[in-house]
Amino acid sequence: MRIVFAGTPEVALPALDALAGSQHELVGVVTRPDAPAGRGRRLVASPVAVRGEELGVPVLKPEHPRDPAFQDALRELAPDCCPVVAYGALLPESALAIPEHGWVNLHFSTLPVWRGAAPVQHSIWAGDEVTGATTFRIVKALDAGPTFGVMTERIRPTDTAGDLLARLAEGGAGLLVATLDGIEDGSLEARPQPSDGVSFAPKVTVEDARLDWTQPAEVLERQIRACTPAPGAWTTYDDQRLKLGPVTVTDDTDLAPGEARVGKSAVEVGTGTRSVRLGEVKAHGKRQMPAADWARGLREERLRLG
Repeated sequence: MRIVFAGTPEVALPALDALAGSQHELVGVVTRPDAPAGRGRRLVASPVAVRGEELGVPVLKPEHPRDPAFQDALRELAPDCCPVVAYGALLPESALAIPEHGWVNLHFSTLPVWRGAAPVQHSIWAGDEVTGATTFRIVKALDAGPTFGVMTERIRPTDTAGDLLARLAEGGAGLLVATLDGIEDGSLEARPQPSDGVSFAPKVTVEDARLDWTQPAEVLERQIRACTPAPGAWTTYDDQRLKLGPVTVTDDTDLAPGEARVGKSAVEVGTGTRSVRLGEVKAHGKRQMPAADWARGLREERLRLG
């Protein structure tokens, strides 16, 4: 099949590379427009745009997929199908109708669980033991289209969202290629999602990532892993934001929520249940460092985190 791939961030690259090396003919790439990045806020092309240029195919960067000029350009490329991974823009019916076999999305959950922008983060935060990836045909409703295939992946006890997403991106790339193979030879038929078991995974904001130390230790431990690397779990110390990396739950129960005890090699913080031992932290204007090194510079044995 002639395919035009749609995606934007680095997590989409394994699928793009797999499709470029498959039996299908990659004739173009669709991605989000260049965006400001870095201290200078200069415009930078998305990882998918860069890879598309390296592959030597046309790269389309519409402000919005409803733009008539974009849709005309897509029709000229004449795709049979448009595979999608983390494109980041809503597709109107007029664009969805262009390829004969529609737009086929690789979503990082076992649908209908965790429809939305942040399925991996919500799956870790909720304490799921297993997640996966699903291919489905995009329809107007959010992640509600009929599905083609699914893979599963165990969530490891120390997985951050970054760790888990990387594994799903690699495994999901093969699933997406197999899905397009099945669509082409007629061996795959899309099946409606079940109406039971639907849950939603909206984008996790910076405010969502703030820690409430009155919550149980296990909940906070999962929240921190779910928010690593982005948007980054955080608390405050001395009215300044303090970002936290993954923590370890201890058996200690003698610290009040938010009360921190500084030892020679560790910093423990009280929660609504047991305390947690901090890992890496990043104070405002400082580099990331082990929590004990950060606290040693404060020269205090007890701290209060907010």
